[in-house]
Amino acid sequence: VQLQASGGGFVQAGGSLRLSCTASGTTFSITRMGWYRQTPGNQREFVGSITSGGTTNYADFVKARFTISRSNDKNTMYLQMNNLNAEDTAVYYCNAIRVRTMSERPRGNQEIWGKGTLVTVSS
Repeated sequence: VQLQASGGGFVQAGGSLRLSCTASGTTFSITRMGWYRQTPGNQREFVGSITSGGTTNYADFVKARFTISRSNDKNTMYLQMNNLNAEDTAVYYCNAIRVRTMSERPRGNQEIWGKGTLVTVSS
């Protein structure tokens, strides 16, 4: 599975932005997709996720401002970000958890990261 994130850019405080993450390859094996973000000098932090069943989960700091959704074919995940503030400035990364197929070794789950997309919010 490969992940391609897009949609980052520059926005003024209070504005909105939508990020996309498109998965390709053996996408049927994905059990969860998520968004993380990272600022210089800090660890990558969880933003939100959506399971293959459609259950979403969010970090406390983004609730009611950010919404995760996906395309009908489940291969693209979106992060709608509203009411952005300067603290949301970060590189946003797409993440996926997949179950390896019967022919793969080692067995079990695999975590995949896409390249980040930069979001800059001016105050």
